Amino acid sequence: MSNARFVLPPAQPTVVRMLAAAAQTSPDGEALVFGGRRLDYSTYLACVAGFARELQSLDAAGGRVATLVGNSIDACIAALGTMAAGAQQVPLNPLYTAHELAAIFEDAAATVLVVDAALAAMAEPVARRAGVLHVIAVGEGARRLDAWRPGEASLPPPPCAEALALLQYTGGTTGRAKGVELTHGAIAINVAQREALLASRQGDRILCMMPLSHAYAMAMGLFLSLHCAGTLVILPRYQPDEVLDSVARERIGVFLGSPTIFTGLLSHPRFAQADWHTIHTCYSGSAALPAATLARWRDAVGAPVYEGYGLTEAGPVLSFNPVGGLVKPGTVGVPVPLTEIEIVDVVAGDRVLPAGECGEIRARGPQLMRGYRNRPEETAQALRGGWLYTGDIGEFDADGYLAIRDRKKDLVIVGGYNVYPREVEEVLFAHPDVAEAAVVGKPDEYRGEILVAHVVARPGARPDTESLLAHCRERLAKYKLPARWHFVQQLPKTAANKIDKNALRKLG
Repeated sequence: MSNARFVLPPAQPTVVRMLAAAAQTSPDGEALVFGGRRLDYSTYLACVAGFARELQSLDAAGGRVATLVGNSIDACIAALGTMAAGAQQVPLNPLYTAHELAAIFEDAAATVLVVDAALAAMAEPVARRAGVLHVIAVGEGARRLDAWRPGEASLPPPPCAEALALLQYTGGTTGRAKGVELTHGAIAINVAQREALLASRQGDRILCMMPLSHAYAMAMGLFLSLHCAGTLVILPRYQPDEVLDSVARERIGVFLGSPTIFTGLLSHPRFAQADWHTIHTCYSGSAALPAATLARWRDAVGAPVYEGYGLTEAGPVLSFNPVGGLVKPGTVGVPVPLTEIEIVDVVAGDRVLPAGECGEIRARGPQLMRGYRNRPEETAQALRGGWLYTGDIGEFDADGYLAIRDRKKDLVIVGGYNVYPREVEEVLFAHPDVAEAAVVGKPDEYRGEILVAHVVARPGARPDTESLLAHCRERLAKYKLPARWHFVQQLPKTAANKIDKNALRKLG
């Protein structure tokens, strides 16, 4: 299934060129807002150029720069400065523990680490052991990256569209993080593809509380603002009162959310009295919202929520319910232009299924990843014959709208974050009191899904919830922690003596 109904708008070859174009057309336009700090486009460009030149002086060009930076102006400059320097950005979640970062640093082989000062004591020793040569601390108590003024620095020669721009790590069914390799051209064309369906307005004011280390916030916030020369209003994290205050104070037009955020705000005591009149577009991804929730939001806010589908390996956007077109609750819309999506059988993956039949979703288009870094076998499994096999199960309806029905993999989405149970299980296996463990996802009204751990103790041991949680907290980000625990004598097994996760999901 492809989509010829929507026209691809003109596209810059890279997101760095988008920034340069915005600075040329709107030099005094407000580009970034974070608390009391505000940056116009001419200063934004100068800071990106200045930091790019600094990174080049550290021999980062052609290599990788890891960024472990929370939502901030520094995060935006670090990302674009890395790309402008001709280096590949490795955006890392500030919630990661040293245990999680160690494997990524080893795989990424970065030259430079840009890190929040508050995280430097934890992250720098791990990075140094992995061979990172330079560590730049930014933020409170350290330097800021918005120190350059217009005219003080110029952009280096632009990278070509085929050069690598992003190395974005995502989980794997084996529990090992995989680095997704994306080129400048793939990222830039995906911005234009999405815009064909969603059509932002010049100078839009966009609220971003999602983590800027995540593909969703980068694509739908950071890169979107450059395309429309808009204002990216950044919040450190999702805090309902601050969200409601910012919408009114900053005259927000575009609202980036997730099922957790939309559900949480609808139940907030201040929601009904909040001023939403400037909002015209809301986006959601990661999991489908119930039709009743979508209707409540639209009626209260006066703007619909447009739901879409994508994954890091796809640059990330594959489909969306179109602005100005038919919006179907329960679906993730139609394919973006220049993209084909097919439903195929789940065994061989070579038989295309008709509308109304469920199967694995595969896609092809110019926004797809080049492959997984240092993972030739997993790359060959995911990319076959020019198609990306997503591992997700879905179906098309008669109008060509895609619905996600299940996941072929064990992926669980907790509050918008991807969690692979195998990673959590391996941490539990490392506890001396645990003989067996199995983790599954369960639907949750607020978070979309939660993790449920089923644990079998070693003979003579009596592990409890608190001791296992303490063990997990040292090794896993907070969103990966199980929310429910069951201590059982044995785990259900299939006829092949594998753990029966379908049976576990039914247990509650």
